[in-house]
Amino acid sequence: MATDTQHGLIGSILDYAVRFRLAVIVLTVLVAGWGAFNLFKLPIDAVPDITNTQVQINTVVPALSPAQVEQQITYPVETGLAGIEGLDMTRSISRNGFSQVTAIFDEGTDIYFARQQVNERLTAIASDLPEGAQPVMGPISTGLGEVLMYRIGFAEREEGGASSGATGWQADGSFVTTEGERLADEVAQAAYLRSLQDWVIAPLMRASPGVAGVDSIGGYEKQFLVQPDPTRMNGYDIAFNELVDAIERANLAVGANFFNRDGEALLVRVDARVGSVEDIAQAIVANRGSVPVRVADVAEVSLGGDLRTGAGTYNGEEAVIGTVLMRSGENSRTVAAGAAERFEEVRSVLPDGVVGEIIYNRSTLVDATIATVEKNLVEGALLVIVILFLLLGNIRAALITALVIPLSMLMAAIGMNRLGVSGNLMSLGALDFGLIVDGAVIIVENSVARLAARQHQEGRLLSLGERLAETRLAAQEMIKPTVYGQAIILLVFAPLLTFTGVEGKTFSPMAITMLLALASAFVLSLTFVPAMIAVLLKGRISEKQVRVIRASKERYEPLLVKTIARPWPVIGGGAALFAVAALLFTTLGSEFTPQLDEGDLAVQSLRIPSTSLEQSVAMQRQVERTLAEFPEVATVFSRTGTAEVASDPMPPNISDAYVLLNPRDEWPDPSLSKDALVANMESELNGLIGNLYEFSQPIELRFNELIAGVRGDIAVKLYGDNVEALSASANEVANLLRGIEGAADVKVQQTTGFPTLDVRFDRTAIGRYGLSVEEVAELVAIAVGGRPAGPVFQGDKRFDIVVRLPETLRSDFDRLGALPVQTPNGATVPLRELASFEVSDGLAEVRREQGSRLVIVSANVRERDLGSYVEEAQAAVSETVSLPEGAYIEWGGQFENLQAAKSRLSLIVPLCFFLILLLLYMALGSWLSTLAVFSAIPMALAGGVFSLWLRDIPFSISAAVGFIALSGVAVLNGLVMMTAIRQRMESGMPLDKAIVEGALARLRPVLMTALVASMGFVPMAIATGTGAEVQRPLATVVIGGLITATALTLFVLPAISRLVLKRRDND
Repeated sequence: MATDTQHGLIGSILDYAVRFRLAVIVLTVLVAGWGAFNLFKLPIDAVPDITNTQVQINTVVPALSPAQVEQQITYPVETGLAGIEGLDMTRSISRNGFSQVTAIFDEGTDIYFARQQVNERLTAIASDLPEGAQPVMGPISTGLGEVLMYRIGFAEREEGGASSGATGWQADGSFVTTEGERLADEVAQAAYLRSLQDWVIAPLMRASPGVAGVDSIGGYEKQFLVQPDPTRMNGYDIAFNELVDAIERANLAVGANFFNRDGEALLVRVDARVGSVEDIAQAIVANRGSVPVRVADVAEVSLGGDLRTGAGTYNGEEAVIGTVLMRSGENSRTVAAGAAERFEEVRSVLPDGVVGEIIYNRSTLVDATIATVEKNLVEGALLVIVILFLLLGNIRAALITALVIPLSMLMAAIGMNRLGVSGNLMSLGALDFGLIVDGAVIIVENSVARLAARQHQEGRLLSLGERLAETRLAAQEMIKPTVYGQAIILLVFAPLLTFTGVEGKTFSPMAITMLLALASAFVLSLTFVPAMIAVLLKGRISEKQVRVIRASKERYEPLLVKTIARPWPVIGGGAALFAVAALLFTTLGSEFTPQLDEGDLAVQSLRIPSTSLEQSVAMQRQVERTLAEFPEVATVFSRTGTAEVASDPMPPNISDAYVLLNPRDEWPDPSLSKDALVANMESELNGLIGNLYEFSQPIELRFNELIAGVRGDIAVKLYGDNVEALSASANEVANLLRGIEGAADVKVQQTTGFPTLDVRFDRTAIGRYGLSVEEVAELVAIAVGGRPAGPVFQGDKRFDIVVRLPETLRSDFDRLGALPVQTPNGATVPLRELASFEVSDGLAEVRREQGSRLVIVSANVRERDLGSYVEEAQAAVSETVSLPEGAYIEWGGQFENLQAAKSRLSLIVPLCFFLILLLLYMALGSWLSTLAVFSAIPMALAGGVFSLWLRDIPFSISAAVGFIALSGVAVLNGLVMMTAIRQRMESGMPLDKAIVEGALARLRPVLMTALVASMGFVPMAIATGTGAEVQRPLATVVIGGLITATALTLFVLPAISRLVLKRRDND
């Protein structure tokens, strides 16, 4: 036990693991079983959810312009939320009749706590808002929330149609519903589909597990439309407000308590509610000369739709589109699969003649991404196992090492579930099983060597006691390189845990998963591995010098001797290599992180702000038809304007098209790149006049909007009070950005150009006719905007009765001006005598951030380093652009994320390297030896830079993670070799001989650790599946870096050791 005491706690653990080996193995199996259970429970997604903790507050007030919305709705909501615990900032959009305030909270704030605080404030805020304005919180969803989309439409019309009166299409082109309503026009038919979505399908879909809500867009919200005829109303001397009041009086239900009859109580029900178009038409408005005037006498009553703010289209035709929103923190694959199953059930209850179809399913992307990760992990693990078998020369020893791979993964799954880390491209995709088994490789290799040597020395099979003793000693010899080496590898991943914001949400899952797997492998290497060695490595053990190792030693030894004889040229060569790499690094481009190729496209179409919704829909249908003609495209559907939930509010002039592509093997040219396809699409779309396009991807589109409210690599935010002055300065900034090399997709936020119809009242004329401004304003509001006149109940459904002028009247200035207004003395006067109509350009939208107005200029950078582009742009803007008084500029977007990550790394990485130095010193006890081993890091980084340059991959935070992992492996190999050299020197061996023998003895473990770590990343480096582009920089850096790091360990480190240890030897 003296040795155990010498090695302290770790020595005791190793001793117990060998002595109670069967118990350790059984315990490991039990833990693995628990891990397997957790692995199946692990939430699965394509990428980490990087959405910040936020609560959206939406308020709809159709009567207000953007400036009025900002003043009367947005500003009171923003100020009312101020001071909430954990509130970081607010961001808002004010558009015509719509306000959205996004409250962003500090990282780590519980979303339910945040919503509770906001809800309490909204109660007080609502009392200060205009009548009818009701702020509502958005669903508990995130940027990854849109997991399933489906469309609702009519079945294809059959020749001749259905028999007269039967449900479905009729010969005259109308559609008869199951309730018997005849839908004669497109608006009524679209309203029917929307009512099915709102009252039948959406409630059933909301009941699916993990669903936060269902967003609807397209069709029309069904209304019972009463369209007055001003001439007939004037003939009957009936005012607009009288018509509204009359319909409300004719539509009521009251209670009259009980009626007792012969001891029996009868509930008295007075139900005079209208239930159909005919009921409304027959309602009495007034009596003229003892003759009742019905609604039908003064107005046309029909089924119609609302004045909608959003529309949906599918393959060039209008459609109703539903979007299932996943609750924050749920498993997107299971939620999407559950919602898809629920939708199949819902389809079975749809009325005859109505069909439903799933058009986007997130689980397809998740499955494709996880398939890529799974393929890379399996292939990497197999390559690692093959390397172990080939280089160890002992099948049982290789099997013991290989078992650490699945066991560490299962143990990591337990921690991932406990910490709420999902399995995704970033968390699982960065796992390198070669890196994970490095500690086990060192112990197993030394155990095989010691057992074989002892057997050879004794000339017989070892007894159980001898075998166990050798196993203990072999493990204890490797305590320093194993413990300190693994501690260093764990330490190099620690900087990733210090990231905050978007970079933290992106890379923290990777760091946590890697740390869990490494910690699990470390525990296994000190317990399970020695126990298995004691159980399996019995009988005759021969340490075969496999051909590769034997050939490597034969070629390595003479080169090593020459290196020791002349160390300075070798050291100088290593330094020169690092200097060249440092220069080469300055030529690499940079980006935050490679963009995941989702397999599908999102195309945003922008038109001038004055474009109406109907015109936008017509133009978008042309866009869809053009895109659908591409053979690579399977389906195209779009959302134009703002949907019901309004989590991503868009004005009517903007459409988001989702372009779902066919599998690549079905393309006419499977080798066609996605960039080339986008270029072809853009070329075709440019032939459609009146549109500007921006290509993106579905998830990317939502993330950018939710996180920063900006789409693009760079966002130049101009803050101030005067929007017009800010817009002028923004256009100057945009012109400068366009003139700098590398600029692409430069856009200025559309703040003005939204035409407004201003109704200006002549108060003198109104007073002269004995009227009030309120009476005239109410007439205009009813005639143009419409006025609800009560509900119609049809079972559980309820629809509004709306009084509104026919479209032909309300959109004609002359006829609107001729609208008769009744005076108190019974005469009439045309509306134009009391009010004038003027069209003027107004604000299209007002954006605010941190309580200040802003205008945004966004841009992407192509074929150039993002950092240098921004430096040049900042210099040009500061020299050229003069900002309005009180205005200032901030730079954001992806550039902001990159800068934040770089800034964090510049502080944490030096500290991390300093701690590595301390750990090396604790392991070696000499600063000279420590610095010699530490010199492996620059050489490793040089190889990573060369590999990025050769593959034309820009530097990114993913590549930085590769450099971090590389540092750990390089130091581990150097520590293994330096430990072997120092052990031989301490036994009295001359320096040169100690270096040669130590280096040759550790050639196999050094080659093995380098090979297994690099081979584990080979599948990631060459993969082409979904998500491969995100893993590629990391894998490329590790593979290239390990080539130079291994060369340093084998040649430069012995050369440095010859110099630094010579001084100690002389002393």
